[in-house]
Amino acid sequence: MAVDGPGPFGARPPVGPARPKGARQGQQWLLTLLPAFPVLLLVLRLWQLSRQDMPTMLLLVQYVSPLGLLSALLIALVWAFPLVVLVTCVLGLVLRVSAPDRFDPERSLLAYATVRTPGWVQAAATALAALTWQMRFLPALLMLVGWLIGLRVRHRYPDRPDLLLALGLVLPLLAALVAYGWLAPAIGSAVTHGEWATAALLGLPPAAAVVLTGPLPRSAAPLLTQVLSYLLAAVAPLVMGSVFLRVPLLPSVAVEVGPPPPAAAVEVVPGQAITVTDRMTIVLDRRGRVRFLPNERVRAQFLCPGAERVPVSAVTVRGWPVERTALDWMMPRHRPVAPDSRCSGRLEAR
Repeated sequence: MAVDGPGPFGARPPVGPARPKGARQGQQWLLTLLPAFPVLLLVLRLWQLSRQDMPTMLLLVQYVSPLGLLSALLIALVWAFPLVVLVTCVLGLVLRVSAPDRFDPERSLLAYATVRTPGWVQAAATALAALTWQMRFLPALLMLVGWLIGLRVRHRYPDRPDLLLALGLVLPLLAALVAYGWLAPAIGSAVTHGEWATAALLGLPPAAAVVLTGPLPRSAAPLLTQVLSYLLAAVAPLVMGSVFLRVPLLPSVAVEVGPPPPAAAVEVVPGQAITVTDRMTIVLDRRGRVRFLPNERVRAQFLCPGAERVPVSAVTVRGWPVERTALDWMMPRHRPVAPDSRCSGRLEAR
């Protein structure tokens, strides 16, 4: 039984109820499992590449560069970081504005992540999303940024109605009008082509940016933000995993194998190059078999260019295809060339 009163070294602080350790334990689990997720993705990608054959997978682990795996993972999932940061901050600010008494960083992981994410990280995530998200997702980025600005202003300046009106309502409304003026032809084109998902992605977010700039009902905000945060935590890893499992990890090559010239009997082995040793060229062919080709029989090797991404949508925004990112416009692109016949396992007539 605790007794209030002075202690041997001065006044004793009042004894109160101890804070629950659930959030702290949840943070420890999160920090433990977060680094394991990329490793799990890399292992699953190698398992898929080996066609679920353990000896082949062990061979790939031996020769495939970890730096190449991490580079492919980073390029494939660079869009996920802004999504997680911005959505988490929006949900945390909604909880903070709507139910301040339930916003406790010691008990809620959502509140903890919101408090620990500085403004410059949110700005960097916004810039990264503007560069790496496809055109059809940029209106959703505008919506998230409008929500962030309105909710932050409402939290920091609750006694400034002029700022609340200017930044919480007028600014999102002007941004929505500009966005609709730029996106209107593309929305009409999406409706004409029957691409309703693209029309919704282009048309709904600018209007929604004006909606969530104030508090939600206090009774519904904690449950709603918690459910949405759990949904994000469950869906985001599945989407990221499905995207990464389609990323090539090994260079596509075609190897000509045969006796030295002038012999004409030549076999073409198309596949993915694993490594080249001082005696063997190791290739994973298209059937998932590992081919050990002696170097003295290898006559030539050809690098097969990757297939160009075939666009699915015919909608463009002022000449900008909705499936292209800003980086696609900023970075120089090589003109597609016809693939070599050797890449398909055939020899050209010579």
